[in-house]
Amino acid sequence: MLFDWVLIYLCSQVWHSASRISAILGCYLQVSYQEVRIQRAKGLGKKKKKKGSPVVHQTLVPHHRSLSTSSPFPPFLKVIKMPDPSKVIHVRNVGHEISENDLLQLFQPFGVITKLVMLRAKNQALLQMQDVPSAVKALQFYSNVQPSIRGRNVYVQFSSHQELTTMDQNAQGRGDEPNRILLVTIHHMLYPITVDVLQQVFSPHGFVEKIVTFQKSAGFQALIQYQVQQSAVSARNSLQGRNIYDGCCQLDIQFSNLDELQVNLNNERSRDFTDPNPPSEQKGKSSQQRYGDMYPFQGSGAHAGGFPQRINGDRLFNLCSLYGNIVRIKILRNKPDHALVQMGDGFQAELAVHFLKGAMLFGKRLEVNFSKHANITTGPDTHDYSNSNLNRFNRNAAKNYRYCCSPTKMIHLSSLPQDVTEAEIVAHLEEHGPIINSKLFEMNGKQQALVLFEKEEQATEALVWKNATSLGSSTIRISFSQLQSI
Repeated sequence: MLFDWVLIYLCSQVWHSASRISAILGCYLQVSYQEVRIQRAKGLGKKKKKKGSPVVHQTLVPHHRSLSTSSPFPPFLKVIKMPDPSKVIHVRNVGHEISENDLLQLFQPFGVITKLVMLRAKNQALLQMQDVPSAVKALQFYSNVQPSIRGRNVYVQFSSHQELTTMDQNAQGRGDEPNRILLVTIHHMLYPITVDVLQQVFSPHGFVEKIVTFQKSAGFQALIQYQVQQSAVSARNSLQGRNIYDGCCQLDIQFSNLDELQVNLNNERSRDFTDPNPPSEQKGKSSQQRYGDMYPFQGSGAHAGGFPQRINGDRLFNLCSLYGNIVRIKILRNKPDHALVQMGDGFQAELAVHFLKGAMLFGKRLEVNFSKHANITTGPDTHDYSNSNLNRFNRNAAKNYRYCCSPTKMIHLSSLPQDVTEAEIVAHLEEHGPIINSKLFEMNGKQQALVLFEKEEQATEALVWKNATSLGSSTIRISFSQLQSI
C-alpha cells in the first residue's frame, strides 16, 4: 500500500508540473497572438468596421484548459510531432566538395545502402537504407557523434519519405526489371578488382558470357552478361550489398537496360568468355581510353595565388605516395597550378583520385581527375621517382592499402628516433597550425606518434612539408590516421 501511495503521489506531481508547463506555453501563445491582434488592428485602422466589433473573434491557439483532455497524456505534448522512423535518411549541409562515395562511407557501417539521391541545388541528399532498423541504428549513432565529411559538419534525420522513387540516373541501369545483364558498382574499393576476380565472384550463379569494366563518376563499375536471365536474378539476390573482401569492395547491383554487350578485345578491362580466340590488345594501341595511370592535380581556382611556389614535385610526391608508388611527376610549365602524376598502376591512381578529390591544400581545393595521356615522358620539368626508396608500396602493399583514407585532422608519424620526445615532435610540426593533442607511444619496439591538428588542411600541409624530413638522426614518415581522437 505504501508503494502504491508513493507511486500515486509521484504521478500527481508529474501531472501537476506538466500542467504548469502547459499553462505557461498557453499563456505565451496567447500573449504572442495578442501582439498579432494589436498589429492587425493598426493595419486595419483605415477600414470601415462595425462599432465595438473585435478585429479577431478568437485566438488561433486556445488556452490549454480548453484543449481536449480525453488523451492520457498532458495536452502540451501534442505540440511536437517527431517524424516517423524511415529507411530514408535526409542529410543536410552537403557541400559541393562532398561526393556520393563520401556519403556512402558515412553510412555503410550500418547496413546496405540501396539508393542515393544528391540534391546539389539544396546542398542536401536523400539516402535509403535496406531496412528501417539500419537507418535507426545510423541515426542513433550520429545523435551522439557529430558526423563530419571533409571538415564539414553534416546533419542527419529521418526523411518524411518512406521510400525513394527517384533512382540514380544511369543510362545503363534500369533497377528492378530483370535482365541477364547486371550493372555492378563497387564501393570502398581498397583492393584491385579485375575481370578475373569478377568472373570468380559471379560464375557460381551461372555461366558468365562477357564482362566489361569502366570508370564512372559513381566509381568503378562493371557490366556482367549471363547466358540466361535467371542466373542474373540469382546473382543479384545473393550478392547485393556483400563485400568481395572483408570490410571493403561492396557490391551494388542493379539490372542493366542493355540487350547485348560488345567486347572488341580481351584485356584487363573486358573479356568475352564465349570466344575461345578473341583478338587481344596490341602493345601500344588501345581501343578505348585508359583510365588511371595518371591524372591532373590542380587547384580549382582560376588564379594560382602563390600555389606554384609552395608546391613542387617532392611535396606532391609526399601527398600522392599515400595511395601508391609514384613513377613520375610533371609540373606543367604553361599551367603552373597544374601537374601530372603517374602512379604505379591504374588501381593506385583510382585510390588517389577517390581520396584526394576536393581536399584543401594551401587555401586551394584540389580537383583530381584521370588523364588522357598514357605516360609522362622524361624532360627538364619531369621528376622521376621510380627508384625512390620513399615509395611505400614496394613492400607490405596489402597492409598499406588498408590505411588509405581521405585527409584527416590526425597524422601518424613513424620511423622516429628512439630518444625523441613529444615536445620535439610538436616543435617540428607546430608551424603548420595549432596542435590540439599529441601522443608518443611505442609499438613493436619502435617509436611512433599521433598528432591532432585543429583543421584538416593544417594536417595536410604538415604532411606535405614534413614527410621524409629529418628529425634527430631519422628520416620520418607521415600518413593520415583514421582515428577520431587521441
